[in-house]
Amino acid sequence: MATEGIEAVFLTTHNWGRAAKFFQTLGYQLDFATDHNSGRLRNGDGPYVFIAEVPEDQEPQTRIVLKVPDADAFRPDPAVEVVTPFEDTHYGTREMTVRDPDGRLWSLQAPAGN
Repeated sequence: MATEGIEAVFLTTHNWGRAAKFFQTLGYQLDFATDHNSGRLRNGDGPYVFIAEVPEDQEPQTRIVLKVPDADAFRPDPAVEVVTPFEDTHYGTREMTVRDPDGRLWSLQAPAGN
């Protein structure tokens, strides 16, 4: 089983409000905001952007999220370095972290319960 392409871009920031405003000026609309300085923005049918505020002592990061239809059926090729296997998240999905040949981390996200 293969991934189904890019589902989202996950960003961390030091200022949720400024980051959200930046994307809104680029045509994204706020889909929902949490009560802890994070939220999801959408622009049409493309991948969504999820932004989460982190403390100043943490470096802002970007992570691309690839969609997987069924975590239990997914078997990565041996060429893919699995950093963490599929685990339940607090936001209702299952997520695996993999590393590409250049050391970048990628998230593979599947629906919960699969």
